[in-house]
Amino acid sequence: MKSPLSPEEIDALARKRAGAKLGWYIHASVYVVVNLFIFGLSQYAFGTRPWSVYPLLGWGLGLVLHGVSVFVLGTGGGLRERMVQKERERLQRQQNRP
Repeated sequence: MKSPLSPEEIDALARKRAGAKLGWYIHASVYVVVNLFIFGLSQYAFGTRPWSVYPLLGWGLGLVLHGVSVFVLGTGGGLRERMVQKERERLQRQQNRP
């Protein structure tokens, strides 16, 4: 059974999760601004060759993986929390051995 979190632990966890989400939103904003600039540059400065799609797709994959780590794996009932709980229990069992 999982012990309840203290108010300080709840506050620290909430700040950490909010910071992770804010980091993703900043990442997404920079992605949009930079890729709009690159797209404009490719269209108006270098002709119509669509080379700007490569950084868009590569960085987009990174943005998606960042989002998965924040919103899927970083949530309270997610995989990460279950793994942390299992490790905590394993360490407690080892500590209680004579």
